This record gives sequence, C-alpha cells and structure tokens, in this order.
Amino acid sequence: RYQEISKQRLDRAILIFVQNFRRSYVGDQAMHASKQLYARLSELLGLTDHLVLLNVIVGKIATNLKCYAECEDVIDHTLSLFQELASGYMTGKLLLKLESTKFIIANHSRENFPFLEEYRCVRSRTNFYYILGCLVFMEDGPVKFRSFMEPLLQVAVNLEASADAAFRTDVVKYAFTGLMRDLRGIAMATNSRRTYGLLFDWLYPSRMPLLLRAISLLTDEPEVTTPLLKFMSEFVLNKAQRLTFDSSSPNGILLFREISKLIVAYGSRILLLPNGTNIYRSKYKGIWISLTVLSRALCGNYVNFGVFELYGDRALADALDISLKMTLSIPLSDILTFKKLSKAYYGYMEVLFNNHITINSVLNLDTSTFVHIVTSLESGLKGLDTGISTQCASAIDSLAAFYFNNITAGDNPPSPAALNLARHIGELPSLFPQILKSLFEIIIFEDAGNQWSLSRPILSLIMISEQMFSDLRAQILASQPLDQQQRLSQCFDKLMTDVTRSLEPKNRDRFTQNLTTFRHDFRAK
Repeated sequence: RYQEISKQRLDRAILIFVQNFRRSYVGDQAMHASKQLYARLSELLGLTDHLVLLNVIVGKIATNLKCYAECEDVIDHTLSLFQELASGYMTGKLLLKLESTKFIIANHSRENFPFLEEYRCVRSRTNFYYILGCLVFMEDGPVKFRSFMEPLLQVAVNLEASADAAFRTDVVKYAFTGLMRDLRGIAMATNSRRTYGLLFDWLYPSRMPLLLRAISLLTDEPEVTTPLLKFMSEFVLNKAQRLTFDSSSPNGILLFREISKLIVAYGSRILLLPNGTNIYRSKYKGIWISLTVLSRALCGNYVNFGVFELYGDRALADALDISLKMTLSIPLSDILTFKKLSKAYYGYMEVLFNNHITINSVLNLDTSTFVHIVTSLESGLKGLDTGISTQCASAIDSLAAFYFNNITAGDNPPSPAALNLARHIGELPSLFPQILKSLFEIIIFEDAGNQWSLSRPILSLIMISEQMFSDLRAQILASQPLDQQQRLSQCFDKLMTDVTRSLEPKNRDRFTQNLTTFRHDFRAK
C-alpha cells in the first residue's frame, strides 16, 4: 500500500500531528509540563513517559525511511521530523538511548534504507547524514565515529579500486555522487574542533586522491562535479572556528594544497570544454561553487599564505590564477544575470582585494583585464542587491586604500604590486574618478541601505587626489538648479569638516558621520 496516494497522505497527516504534538509535549521546553498528559496516555496506550513515546516516533521514522523509497515528499517530511528531534539538546540525548535510533546509526546502508538508492531522493541523502552526524557527534569517541563511517569507507575503497573507464558508468557515478552528498551532510554536522578533526583525519590524506581523480576524469559531468564541489565548499568552511589546528600542525596548509589541486584540475579542464545548450548547468554552476570553495579557504584564517611564496610552493598562485581565468571567461552580463553566480563572483573579489592584493593578485594582470574587473565592481555597486553592493564597496575601498598608502602617501620605494597599480591608473586615469562619481550618485540620489559601507571607499578615493574630488564636486553642482548651487556648495564644505588626510578608523568614522549629514542636507528642499 505504500505506493498508494491515500496511504502517503495518511502518513503525512500522521507526521504533521506528531510534529505538532512534539512541539507541545516532547520538546526541550515541554519536558516538565506534560506529566498529566502521560498519566492519561499510560492508561490508554501504555505510553508512560517521553522515552517510550520517542521510541514509537523513531520507529515510525525508520518505517517510513524503509518503505517510502520512491516518495520524495514523505521522505523529506519524515527527515524534517527526525531533524527536529535530533537538534533538541534533551531530545537528542534521549534519542541516543533508544534501540531504534541505535539501529539506524549502525545500519545506515542502502539495504536497510532503499531511498538512498533512489535518484529522485538523492537530495535527501545529505539531510539524512546530517541528522545521523549530529547524533553521532553528541557522543565522544573516535571508535564510534569510525564504526559509523565503515559503510562509507567501503564505498570509497570500491571506488578507488575502479578503473578509470568505469568512472563513466552510471553505477560508479551514482556511487560517487552519493558518497559526496553523504559526506557533505556529515561535514555540516561538525561544529567543533573535535568533531571536525574526526572527519578530517578520516578524509586526509587517504581519500583525497579519489576526489582529485573523479574531478579530473568527469569534469564534463556536472551531476558529479556539483556534489563534489559542494562537499568541499562545506568542508573548508570555518564555521564556529571548527578548523583550528595545533600551532605545530601543518594541516591548514595541507588542506589548502588539496583545495588548490581540485580547483586547478577542475578549472583547467572546464575552460577547454565547449559551451553547452545550458551553459549555467554545464559551466557556470561549477565555476561559482569553485569560487565559493576558494573564497572560504582564503578567508578561513587557518592558513598562513605567506608560506607558499616563501618556500616556492605554487599552490596559492595556481589557485588564484585559474580562478581568475574562470571568472574572466564569463561575460559580465551573465555574472549579473545569474544570482548565485553573482554572489560567488563578488564574494570572491572582496576576499581577493581585501586579503591578497599584494600577492599573485589582479594587480599583476594586464591593464585591460584589470580595468574589466574593477568596472565589474562598479556595476555591482549599482545593482539592487545590498549584499553585493557592500562587497563591491569593500573591494574598492581596499584597492583605493592600497593606492593611497603605497603610492600617494607612501614613503618607502613602491612594491612591484604598487608599481603595477600605478601603471594601470596611469593608462586609464578616469577609472577612480568614475567610481567616485558613481558612489556619490548612489549616496545622493538613491535610498541605499548600506550607506556606512559605501562611505568607506568614498573617503579612500578622496584621499588619493583632492583635485579629483574638486572636479567631481564641480560636476555635481553644475548639474543642479542655479538657485540651489550655493546651498549645495556649503554642504560639500561641511563634508570634509575635521577630516584629516588619513585612513585611520577615527577619521573614517568622522567622515561617515559627515556624509550622513551631507546626504540629509543635500536632499533637503
């Protein structure tokens, strides 16, 4: 009967009832407020306490996961209930005492849960293993973790033993993508240094060659590369400071080297592939996930990137080089069209300009390419997405501040990066004035919700050249009605009141306050 719509509707109704019942009588907040209820349930159904009731609920969860292999809606609804139970501190601890929960943790193979084999339920695998990971990590001990990972280890070992030609078969591709989705769920459940360390030690170095091999052989198969890259995107994310290694440990550097290998292997091959009919699916999606992986690794604060150049290691340089090539292969119009691509691109540019402007960066590119990238930041400023606008403002501020500190106000001989930037600006002197004009237009004429963020690059650009600011002031005043120009000129005079020629935090804050007043007075009738 599990194939019948009526049975599926009934079980979904039961799940809805159980979810609402749990919120009222089983959750962490309700544990001590339901004694009267259990007295009655004991009389009618023999359910004497929370533990007995939870055992019935988990039994129903296990039954649904076993029997509804082909019904995605029921599987997702069941996992939603399971996640609610596992995420509660007290209910999670109680779940670990139940035999039904222990059975699920010890027997999470496709033989016991056929939905893991169903393609239509493939997305549910990540959530399933996230829940199991949360439960496993509630208990200390690497022995239990290794026992839990044994079925996944067998899958990995079988894949490693497969010939290269076999990776093109549906069976091997499905096994690999399933493994990536499962590992991503477990990675999502690691929220501390201890739990992350368990997964890291399981994966590195033994399993990393499998990932590199798969992404090299199947670059043109987005159904394989997407789960792999999404797993890596989660694995390198330093949420809750979980990626904290001992001071004597090289693990942060070793992890980045593996990331670099994967990104270079994927990027160097994806750029050679022809554009398909669905270019977002075949190329752009993998590229934006790759940029996310690299962005998270670059700003995760677990790698000393100076080590790479110091010891002649190309890992950082190669990763930055191929990532820039991937971004430059996409027309700006497409970057602005696809929302996820746009977020990843501008997030990556913010990290690049903020943290890596001096080493192997955009400053080493030819002037036309450099201008293209900076112009894309200006386009992001003008967009409707406040988050992207803020990222672009941060990147432009870093660029302008670097110019001011190293060229305008620099005492020491300029570095090669500073000389490159000076050369770019010398070849296109209108670049900074155009960006400053765009920023002022946004501040004056639009209702920007990120005025604080926009004020930062404005001050940095003004500091570069007083003449540039004077020329822009004259342009803006000339565009206003004659009877308003004197008042507006006074607004500009007040803008720089008590602002010194520096980019110190106090000076920045003072300018931001002045800019707020300037905007209010300028817009007043």
